[in-house]
Amino acid sequence: MPEMIYILLINTLLVAAVVMLHYAFLHRIVRLLPKMKIRHSFRIVFGVFGALIAHICEIWIFALAYYVMHKLEGWGTLVGNFEGSLLDCAYFSFTVYTTVGFGDIEPLGALRYLTGIESLTGLVLITWTASFLYFEMQRHWHNV
Repeated sequence: MPEMIYILLINTLLVAAVVMLHYAFLHRIVRLLPKMKIRHSFRIVFGVFGALIAHICEIWIFALAYYVMHKLEGWGTLVGNFEGSLLDCAYFSFTVYTTVGFGDIEPLGALRYLTGIESLTGLVLITWTASFLYFEMQRHWHNV
């Protein structure tokens, strides 16, 4: 039972960290876009790149968690076309976050819970980004 509490705690902290990071990025973007002295269409491109950077940072947070949990005893493992490197964990995290799904790397043990929560979190954050960018385009493109 204590193992399940640790899993729940770690997953909750990771989700909280990436959600707060995503909020911080979007908040900064929404404050910067109106101040930029360039055409609005280019401002939206800046917003897209800012959102992509946020997603990449979030994916790397999950990748670090996979890496540490894989190295520690009792947290599960990743198997398949996996050598245990941080880059392997990042690749796996990209496929999970974007809900592409498992292919050549598969989680075993407690890591399965993290993959499930990362998929759900990635889906929500990608949708949040799409809604945010749509709102920003609607708000400003009438001036174009």
